Amino acid sequence: MTDSKAPAIARAAAILRLLGKSDTPLGVNTIARALGLVPSTCLYVLRALTEEELVAFDPDTKRYTLDAGVLTLARGWLRRNRFADVIQPALDRLSRDYNVTMLAVQVVGLQHMVVVATSQGSANFQLSAHVGSRFPALISATGRCIAAFGGYPSGELERRFHKLRWDNPPTYADWCEQVAETKRQGYALDRGHYIAGVTVIAAPVTNGRGSLSHALVAVGLASAVERAGVQTIGEHLSAAARTASDRLDEG
Repeated sequence: MTDSKAPAIARAAAILRLLGKSDTPLGVNTIARALGLVPSTCLYVLRALTEEELVAFDPDTKRYTLDAGVLTLARGWLRRNRFADVIQPALDRLSRDYNVTMLAVQVVGLQHMVVVATSQGSANFQLSAHVGSRFPALISATGRCIAAFGGYPSGELERRFHKLRWDNPPTYADWCEQVAETKRQGYALDRGHYIAGVTVIAAPVTNGRGSLSHALVAVGLASAVERAGVQTIGEHLSAAARTASDRLDEG
């Protein structure tokens, strides 16, 4: 877990994320080990979350799962956030036209990016990324977009870059050149660095204030993406991202 000025909130959030990712209910000790918590502290937080109906406890199995209370929070966010509705038709069109997995992600500073919409092509390869999935902010092609258009200090980018995990990590110098290329062409490209054999293309979306807020991401096997044309996909992805930016600006 990361350091926080509000450790109780950080622990609660970590527990909710862990339960959200788990396919099965989890016991106190399992949760505590996974998050590096003292079991008694973990139990205290779980009880508080249960009282707020964000977590459900099964007295027979002594295990915890997410409860329906999280839906109330999610429903409120979805009602106010227009981006997923705005971009879904473009994701469906691009995934169908190029047989790639399409993602729309929301950028949360330099902390991480969160998937807010998806569309699957008909290709055999499909990235397992669901709405709500989180990834490190600077990883893969989307990270190059964040570095290119986010306006962050180079020192902070380098510090965070060295903490990333890639299948085939680029050097920092090469990555910086790729970030510069992203600025020039308007979309970013990752050829097998993040996931071996997989090509990722990403284009930035800005909000009404002109700040980077989201990105559109195309993911596919390198051979399939090359056949479809990296430049063609990149240009169409950029066009869809600009259209989304204009729609958000209107709102």
